[in-house]
Amino acid sequence: MVDQSGSSRGSLLRSLPRLLMALVLLLSGLALLTGGIRLLSLGGSWYYLLAGLAYLVLTVLVLRRSRLTAAASLLVFAATLVWALFDAPKLGYWELLPRLVVPALLLMLTLWSSAGYPGTGNAARRWRNGGALVTFAALLATLVAGFFPHGGLSNPVALSGNPAAAKPSDGNPDNWEFFGRNAAGTRFAPYAQITRDNVDQLQVAWTYHTGRRTSVGVDENTPLQIGATLYSCTPENKVAAIDGDTGKAIWSFDPKARTAEHVTCRGVGYYDIDKDRSLEAAAKAAYTDTVCRQRILVSTVDARLFALDAQTGSLCPGFGSDGYVDLKPQMGPTEDSKRYHPTSIPVVMGHLAVIGGWVRDIMDGEPSGVVRAFDVRDGTLAWAWDVGKPDDLAQPGQDFELATPNVWTIPTYDHELNLVYLPTGNGPPDYWGGERNAVKEKFGSSVVALDASTGKLRWSQQLVHHDVWDYDVPSQPVLYDVTNAQGQKVPALIQTTKTGHIFVMDRRTGAFVTEVEETPVPTSPQAQGERLSPTQPLSVGMPVIGAEPLTESSMWGVSPFDQLYCRIKFKDSHYQGMFTPPTEQPYIEWPSLLGGMNWGGISIDETRNLMFVNDMRMALRMSLVTREEAKKYKISTDEVPGFMGTIRPQLAGPYGGVKIDILQSPLGVPCPTPPFGTMSAIDLTSKQLVWQVPLGTVQDTGPLGIKTHLPMPIGMPTLGGPTSTASGLVFFAGSQDYYLRALDADTGKEVWKVRLPVGAVAAPLVYVSPKTGKQYVVISAGGASHSPDVGDYLIAYALPERK
Repeated sequence: MVDQSGSSRGSLLRSLPRLLMALVLLLSGLALLTGGIRLLSLGGSWYYLLAGLAYLVLTVLVLRRSRLTAAASLLVFAATLVWALFDAPKLGYWELLPRLVVPALLLMLTLWSSAGYPGTGNAARRWRNGGALVTFAALLATLVAGFFPHGGLSNPVALSGNPAAAKPSDGNPDNWEFFGRNAAGTRFAPYAQITRDNVDQLQVAWTYHTGRRTSVGVDENTPLQIGATLYSCTPENKVAAIDGDTGKAIWSFDPKARTAEHVTCRGVGYYDIDKDRSLEAAAKAAYTDTVCRQRILVSTVDARLFALDAQTGSLCPGFGSDGYVDLKPQMGPTEDSKRYHPTSIPVVMGHLAVIGGWVRDIMDGEPSGVVRAFDVRDGTLAWAWDVGKPDDLAQPGQDFELATPNVWTIPTYDHELNLVYLPTGNGPPDYWGGERNAVKEKFGSSVVALDASTGKLRWSQQLVHHDVWDYDVPSQPVLYDVTNAQGQKVPALIQTTKTGHIFVMDRRTGAFVTEVEETPVPTSPQAQGERLSPTQPLSVGMPVIGAEPLTESSMWGVSPFDQLYCRIKFKDSHYQGMFTPPTEQPYIEWPSLLGGMNWGGISIDETRNLMFVNDMRMALRMSLVTREEAKKYKISTDEVPGFMGTIRPQLAGPYGGVKIDILQSPLGVPCPTPPFGTMSAIDLTSKQLVWQVPLGTVQDTGPLGIKTHLPMPIGMPTLGGPTSTASGLVFFAGSQDYYLRALDADTGKEVWKVRLPVGAVAAPLVYVSPKTGKQYVVISAGGASHSPDVGDYLIAYALPERK
């Protein structure tokens, strides 16, 4: 007697692969059909709807074990291939991957499963198995190709530099004395001990633990190097002097600084009265104290300024009150520094130090954006440039005008011209400017030059008119001589921006050196009561980095499904290119307020006349929320966009907030096509892009925030900045994976990388010890942006000792 139940179970087991195949096709078809209908209703591509229908037909064929299954599956893939080749913005690896990989997987599975259908002849079985095998091989090759860089650019040009810059000089001395190494901010180390040939021999020389509270703040610190001593700070301004050869602490000082917002320290300032060229001999002679002849200047996250003896770490007597200057008086409602505090380094200008500050940007009436200069000897106020009264010096005890454009990033000082250059933000609130006055309109998102001795205005140049995109000027202006269109060398100022545009100005007058065009931009639809600028200055004489306009077809995903989601989000948003007007309807900001370029700035290889700049490419989907609508949301004052389901308060005109989300798929993958971050080299002679490479892998991140552990160089969003050397190396660590890298300055090729214990966003420090003659590369590793892995490492690398 036959066991009918056993036979049924066997039949079910034999049918299970086919049923699973049908289920996969069914779910794929339904997802593509449903999303495709929505996309089509928004005026998008027909492909997804048609593909969804095709996969539903395939589902039926698989369930019926039809002889047409293989041919139909091949036809669907062939049609998808043709569509992909026409739809992709360019025929690149990352462009084709989401369009073809999942359809190829479905093709492979249907070919293999249909090879075993009843009635299939030997010849048909062979070509189906063969086709599946070929498809598998192609998929495997695609996977392997993902571990190699894609999306880079190469445009070799004949470089013309200055070989004499390969050694220290008056303009670029041995010490790393400023944020950008030298006073000009070029972040160029004129050393050639570590080369492209031996960089792979670098090893850890020492590790210092800063003792920072790792639960708060972001470590953006590049230490100063004065002789054989490094001076480092933690996000809460704990300062340490460290032996540059051993990593041993010489002294440390903790000011016990605490605040609730924007906790970071990018570095400290340094002053040496014996080398101060701004003081007359009599003034120097009058200072007879043996202490604090060399001092460290620190501006804290709780809005204080203090000075330490560089030799001992003791507070300098006679500086301020008990060693501190309180920066909060006359500033307005600082809420004990929650709404105002400095976020950049005190920039030393002779015997003065200039201090800007971060100002909360939620509403009118925020603290002042005033910039002040203090005497580094006693902490007295030398001058104040109040944006609300740009032509008047501040009077003692007089309150500064509220809610003016601030300077949260790093100014630059030109000793020869006696000018200090201020990169300004826009006056709060950020995203609606219907009530801004003429002064705020003139000086917001600009580079402003002041007389360093008096604070008097010398010139200003606006880079974004009526900024309602939070496109504040984010990085230190860099001083470097550049040729103009007539071939004349001009003392220039180079300014990077969040928009991906690079502006070059004559630092004497503010006039543009490279071509800038006032270009019409959209002004409608616009927010209630708004008055947008009809034009914006675009730098057409320099390469534009990472700002190519978005389109539906440039939306990306790791599969057709999240790519479809991104396409729907794009089509369901208001977007008219750069400077899309903010509206109550969701709109796309690209480049976004994150950048483009951000605070890390640039490096210039002075021997090659090459400029290096990193960027990030993260589009945002935003919308203004009326005061009435705002009552429905959870309120968040988080400084970092991406706080899903909340709004950031913006009490401006009729509005109570702005909703900010990263334009990304449900997997947490950004929607624009990779790379999401690059390093670029620009020849400052020809003003051409020489190379561009994706920077960073998904090893320490991935979909849904899960680490993939795969070193696929997709190019990740970057922070921090690069450091170049005379030997033709560019060191960088500010990607999302935990590596310090060295790139070939001529080609962008990665020639070395080393695994860090956690990520880093600071710029590397490169110096030669005067004690040992050894060249070091130092990185402050406290954790990558938004990473749960944090630390307190300061790590130095050097070549091994010669035997």
